Amino acid sequence: MAGFLSELVQYRRLLLMLVVLGIGGTHLSGFQMSVINYTSPYIQKFINETWLERYGSVLPQERLMLLWSLIVSVYCMGGMIGCLCSGCLTAAFGKKKSLLFNDVVLVTAALLTASSRRAKAFEMILAGRFLEGIAAALALSCLLPLGIHMNAHVQYAGEISPKKLRGFINVTSTVFLALGKTVARILGLRELLGTEDMWNLLLSFSGLVALIQLIFLPFFPESPPYLLLQKEDKAGCLKAMKQLWGEGNYQTEFDDLMKEKAITKGTKIMNVLEVLREGSVRPQLCTMLLLLLSLQLCGLSAITFYTSEIFETANLHESIIPYVSLGVSISELISIIFCSSIIDRCGRRLLLCGGYLLMALILVLLETSLLLSDQFLWLRYCSVILIFLFIIAYGLGPAGAVVAVMNEIFTLSTRASAFVIGGIIIWLGLTFTGMVFPFAVMLLGPFCFLIFVAVLVISVVLIYLFLPETKGKSTSEITEKFKSCRFKRKHHQPVEMYAAEEKTFCTRL
Repeated sequence: MAGFLSELVQYRRLLLMLVVLGIGGTHLSGFQMSVINYTSPYIQKFINETWLERYGSVLPQERLMLLWSLIVSVYCMGGMIGCLCSGCLTAAFGKKKSLLFNDVVLVTAALLTASSRRAKAFEMILAGRFLEGIAAALALSCLLPLGIHMNAHVQYAGEISPKKLRGFINVTSTVFLALGKTVARILGLRELLGTEDMWNLLLSFSGLVALIQLIFLPFFPESPPYLLLQKEDKAGCLKAMKQLWGEGNYQTEFDDLMKEKAITKGTKIMNVLEVLREGSVRPQLCTMLLLLLSLQLCGLSAITFYTSEIFETANLHESIIPYVSLGVSISELISIIFCSSIIDRCGRRLLLCGGYLLMALILVLLETSLLLSDQFLWLRYCSVILIFLFIIAYGLGPAGAVVAVMNEIFTLSTRASAFVIGGIIIWLGLTFTGMVFPFAVMLLGPFCFLIFVAVLVISVVLIYLFLPETKGKSTSEITEKFKSCRFKRKHHQPVEMYAAEEKTFCTRL
């Protein structure tokens, strides 16, 4: 306990910076991910009233739905632009300046949204949503959002962390993501801002949070790796380490950065096309592809789709359902916080494999309870409990570990562009699942859970075989691990020898 308190005092400035990063980073992604659900009926009514006042006629239902879908989708359009711009911004200006720029965009978007009712212009909501989308590429169904503030936040947090706390600090981005969803559900209650008179203030709440980050972030330094590897400022790097980590000997961390600098000497920050063409980065890209697709296809979208139906069949009163949904968000938040406290002890692979296996087991039980709920009414309540358990398993494992691994397997010269590629993978995956999943539900019903069970089991096997443990290792060491664990056969080695070497390394915890 004494050791924990001493570390808390030593790293107090680092923890303060994590709070400042989080509230204006992934917290906003989580908030914007959930808040639109609470304002939907009020925005549609506002559009109707505005149209009637302007043109003296009622807006047809088809056109109303078109405008509403445009308000929802324009956020995603801006999100794709934000995703593509984030790599260039973080590489050219650093994570700190990128986040400050992002805050200015968000404050502008909040002002537009907050003023829309007084101006009687729903077009201002469209403009505000587009700017918010540029600031954050929204990933639906509680997936990993990759926009300017997500990219910059995750990379920034990973780069300012000492090696022994790297897993914990990387997971904080997911903690704040879950916190944002929880805050949105709290503020969206009818007793607070989820009312017809306050919905525009609820939508613009993100601007207040961005303003707080805009004020306090300039008091903190740029990340040490960025200062040393890109700006070649050794003195500034050491100064930033002491500012963030307190007084102490950080020669080991500095030597690790110097090794990475030697490896990447003469190598500029790569753009997306250069990273795709770089053969030495392909194992890391394949790993990222595996992790992101497994996260998207883990069954969370199916759980989200069936949650309301399961709550209704369990005879939960309509007025209670928002509080039960809030309980689901709080469960996710608590489980991710717990994940952040154990990830540096358990390692990334154990959390990923264990979390996915537990999620697969819960989906099998949920499938069984849904099929038999008409025969045994008490199984409907078991289904509600299983939803909570699934969210907890998701938070304990993949929700935190995926972000940690993604931030650790790339060097500074490739990280920004790799995150852009990751964002594109997510958007393509979302487009595919968004088009296919409703038809799968229509054809298979609750049997669609079996698809996700198969995906989870296959993901566990591939992660176990091909993902090296990154716990406690520097970026240069992780790069060497990937080099020794090839995805392709080496022509000058016998197949049997290579297979033996691959098995020996890749399956070792």
